[in-house]
Amino acid sequence: MEDKRILYVSSEVVPYLAENEVSTMSYDVPKMINDQGGQIRIFMPRFGNINERRHQLHEVIRLSGMNLVVNDLDMPLIIKVASIPKERIQVYFIDNDEYFKRKATFSDEDGVLFPDNDERAIFFAKGVVETVKKLNWVPDIIHVHGWMASLLPVYMKHYYKNEALFMDTKIVTSVYGQSFDGALDLEMINKVLFDGVPQDAVSDLKLPNYENLIQVAVQHSDALIIASPNVSPSLTKYIESSQKPFLPFTPKDSFAEAYTNFYKNVVL
Repeated sequence: MEDKRILYVSSEVVPYLAENEVSTMSYDVPKMINDQGGQIRIFMPRFGNINERRHQLHEVIRLSGMNLVVNDLDMPLIIKVASIPKERIQVYFIDNDEYFKRKATFSDEDGVLFPDNDERAIFFAKGVVETVKKLNWVPDIIHVHGWMASLLPVYMKHYYKNEALFMDTKIVTSVYGQSFDGALDLEMINKVLFDGVPQDAVSDLKLPNYENLIQVAVQHSDALIIASPNVSPSLTKYIESSQKPFLPFTPKDSFAEAYTNFYKNVVL
């Protein structure tokens, strides 16, 4: 994978958030490609429970300062960056005080999902793409992990479809076990439609639960990876019948070769 450019976009990444299957793989896969000589960037939200001092986050003024429109509201974009110790891997953090300052990730102390999680996902997707455009860094592959990143394939295929920068970029989505119950704001579909996304492309978002969010990501990806043994049978069947190339679940001790071959022989 030497000199190939891969952009990793994830809801959660170790060591900035606690270990789970998404955050761990969102570290292990980029590290593996980095070790092979690939060029990588990682993007994640700057949640308020990330310790900025300990992890030495700092704002990148030249990338910050633009406003992103979410549901007809201008929301300021702040970009912060840090390096994973010893790995020489740069991580970019998408930040906004309104969406990410609170000291939690997806839900409050009672386990109730934040009511604006849908807008946070829209802001995150747009923030990633706008920042990559400013960096003028053309990825060969964008690899998506976690449900808060699941709108990125949608926005790439519709909102940013005419961006010459991404003309040859392929989108891979890793699918994990269900990570939240219930649904996001039922107005979510209208907020996505506001950005000119065709209704038939996101009809599943009429009920924005975990499975439907992932199905929309699957529809807009070029290739898929079943990244967990806990993916529901219905979602697994959906992936298998999607007519998209996919990699079945591979245990952690043997994922490196499988992922590398999938990138090289199927995606690129």
